[in-house]
Amino acid sequence: MPKTLMCDPKLFEKDLSGRTYIVTGANSGSGFATAEQLAKQGALVIGACRRVDAGKAAFADTTKLRGSVEIMELDLGSLASVRAFAEAFKAKYDRLDGLVNNAGVMAIPEGKTVDGFETQFGVNHLGHFLLTELLLDTLKASAPARIINVSSAAHAGMMGATAEINFDDPNCEKREYNATATYNQSKLANLLHAKELAKQLEGTDVSAFSVHPGWIRSNLVEGAFAKFMQNVVMRPFSGMLGTMDWFEGAQTTLHCLLDDNAPKNSGAFYSQTSILYQKKADKAGAWPMKSPNPIAHDEAVAEKLYDVSMELVGLK
Repeated sequence: MPKTLMCDPKLFEKDLSGRTYIVTGANSGSGFATAEQLAKQGALVIGACRRVDAGKAAFADTTKLRGSVEIMELDLGSLASVRAFAEAFKAKYDRLDGLVNNAGVMAIPEGKTVDGFETQFGVNHLGHFLLTELLLDTLKASAPARIINVSSAAHAGMMGATAEINFDDPNCEKREYNATATYNQSKLANLLHAKELAKQLEGTDVSAFSVHPGWIRSNLVEGAFAKFMQNVVMRPFSGMLGTMDWFEGAQTTLHCLLDDNAPKNSGAFYSQTSILYQKKADKAGAWPMKSPNPIAHDEAVAEKLYDVSMELVGLK
């Protein structure tokens, strides 16, 4: 397996005092590592978590932080919760330097969000889509600012399932439910969302990116297989499989947030290493990387997804 891509250490020497970031799903995994690193560099980080107690417990020890982490409730499976979070944030803060749409679910049993959307499409894409739209005015006012959508190598297909946006049935109401295919769809949606955002935000000094963080040893795999398999049984094979710890999994996100040259590639996909890619050349990842999925480059699909999403979340 290729070597894990790591940030230039100089990026972690930047003083982020006075900057404010939102990281969804900051209580564990790469979300925690991203929030912690930003706070270590002096930033105020809002950890947007469905389980507030878990978020507060994760950041109970603040001795390593120059900045601070505030936990606020956000349930991406409820549009009302997304709206309440955005309203509460804007009532308290008027600055937002970066939004990291990190939280998500993977390959879970069939289900619906509070608003009736297929859970993976609803949580991974639509919840973050609405959150981003509601915070765009603050991001623009704080420019330069950045938006990071945590996608996945699965946006190009995974475990024999293809990746496409099923506009006729995005919420899997007419077709047989396939947990992997719907996960792939949601991750492709994350990438296309960032691509369309970059186009719409051109000239505002707000840039948008989608990233594959790598195969991280985290809670995300619970829907696919037991955490015991990942964290214990498969641990001796980590190097061969390309699995990584939380901090390693945060590298691609942190690079897009902190690298001075990243905005020149607004709309691009940045990928960590992955065994999921079919071509050997793609497995090493790249910052940025050309997606192997042709749909990822289709501007008409990206625009249509944006319009459909606006309607689904009640903004159109």
